[in-house]
Amino acid sequence: QLDRLQALSRLESIDLIEQASSPTALAWQDESDQFAIYLYWRDSAPMLPERSYRAVSRGIECTAKITDLTYRIEPGDKTRIAGKILEQGQIAYCKLSADRAIAFAGSSGDNVLIFTDDQGAAVLGIALLHFALRRATNIVWHPTRVTKEARSSLNRQRPCVVWLTGLSGSGKSTIADLLEQELHAAGCLTYLLDGDNVRHGLCRDLGFTDVDRVENIRRVAEVAKLMIDAGLIVITSFISPFESERRMARHLIGEADFIEVYVDAPLAVCEARDPKGLYKKARAGHLKNFTGIDSDYEAPQNAELTLPTVECAPEVLANEVVDYLQNHLFIN
Repeated sequence: QLDRLQALSRLESIDLIEQASSPTALAWQDESDQFAIYLYWRDSAPMLPERSYRAVSRGIECTAKITDLTYRIEPGDKTRIAGKILEQGQIAYCKLSADRAIAFAGSSGDNVLIFTDDQGAAVLGIALLHFALRRATNIVWHPTRVTKEARSSLNRQRPCVVWLTGLSGSGKSTIADLLEQELHAAGCLTYLLDGDNVRHGLCRDLGFTDVDRVENIRRVAEVAKLMIDAGLIVITSFISPFESERRMARHLIGEADFIEVYVDAPLAVCEARDPKGLYKKARAGHLKNFTGIDSDYEAPQNAELTLPTVECAPEVLANEVVDYLQNHLFIN
């Protein structure tokens, strides 16, 4: 498998994409949405577990992610090394999960899957499917009689997720708290998921590396999805610095139910505010992986709302969100 993977790694992107995009008839095949794989990473940006990537295999496009990086493999002596991310040119044995079933021909070398950029033009990684971890048909969604629509009707509101994103100190938590107070006073059923609060329980095992930030947002998005299924208006207040994870949350929750709100404040303003003293610690080197200092923040380009916290008071901005919810018929 490793020799085959290294041979594939030497091919041009166009050849790999053509090979993966061609439907292949198999004499015998099975299907699954979860696999153990060998993965060669080709992109200059590291592979982060739980990040969603576009993938193609046998002409079938899907969204896939690495759920567990079991170990890295040194190409020469095949030594196994622990690791959390996969850098360019590295090989690892991993577990993969896809959003749809992928055809699989036993343990032959034909089970190739490639990760590409969003446009399908560049190859980010090359995988060989080793074996299926679980049949996709083994687990079936169990329908229930009381639906999301029934709960929404009972609550007299249209459930949604108001996803506040912005730098530390931008005003997210203040606006989120004011927004929930306004909605609660109006008789709406709400729940606020705050970035600091969830790290006391749901995400207490996570740090602030890029890998942990990806997993943090995945967990929050899954919880928010359950809450809107219960008929609630969910407010989330998280830095959520990466566009790919905000896009994942939108896809998971659903375009119609996801409202991205960019709490916009320049880094210099946030650093001057520094209500928790975190920027000071980061500048002194006592706080690693701090967004805006030594970890990137990717500002939203197409948020439903942008709230300029330098120009307006938090109360005014919270009311802007309430107006948006009323104008788009989420609340009366």
